[in-house]
Amino acid sequence: MKLSVSPPPYDGAPAVVLIAGLGGGGSYWLPQLARLEQEYQVVCYDQRGTGNNPDILPEGYSMAEMAQELAQALASAGISRYCVVGHALGALIGLQLALDNPEAVTALVCVNGWLSLNAHTRRCFQIRERLLHAGGAQAWVEAQPLFLYPADWMAARAPRMEAEESLALAHFQGKHNLLRRLTALKQANFNCHAARIRCPVHIICSADDLLVPSVCSSELQAALPGSQKVVMRQGGHACNVTEPDTFNTLLLNGLASLLHSPEPAL
Repeated sequence: MKLSVSPPPYDGAPAVVLIAGLGGGGSYWLPQLARLEQEYQVVCYDQRGTGNNPDILPEGYSMAEMAQELAQALASAGISRYCVVGHALGALIGLQLALDNPEAVTALVCVNGWLSLNAHTRRCFQIRERLLHAGGAQAWVEAQPLFLYPADWMAARAPRMEAEESLALAHFQGKHNLLRRLTALKQANFNCHAARIRCPVHIICSADDLLVPSVCSSELQAALPGSQKVVMRQGGHACNVTEPDTFNTLLLNGLASLLHSPEPAL
């Protein structure tokens, strides 16, 4: 698996691994890269079956496989210790990494993540799947911004929405891969395992997230011993894109707190 690894800004700079959501593309984190690269060695990647890592995902593809693929790629790149920042599906991969590779994951930031799929989120994905089956990639891509962005933000950026739609269609991961990744997402359940996570965890959510209600982050915080949570008043599901200044401040403050906290005793 190909990774994009920035040079460390100084000797011994901590590594921060950015994991996107269902779209899988590392470019999702573009609004954060410049700020993060000033302080950290930043790792981005296109998830298996997307972008620079094309593949046909196997039947039964799972969250554990997503985490294992990334862990192996990081080890091959010589990165043995790292903090993970994950958005939605990326947060789930981060939770799985922390469970499966506790010696490697130094800290975890979950952005609009969850323990198990909320009933509202499941309903949203059921609707989106019907659109995919009925209208193909075009319908999926056209509907996607409605779940990612606040209405007023989209209305003020019509040309950008059109450009994003064209780009998303050009780089669409394919119906087969999308459904395999979506199935893995829906089946993931950390309710019985979250308490085993011992690295420090910072949770960021948006109060107006249409796809993943903020209560999901509250449940996540309650299940993760010693975790901390901050709530953005606005920004939607893709709050790091729509409100980058606010998000970047929260992220950098959270990373500083996590990476300077003593690791809990096992």
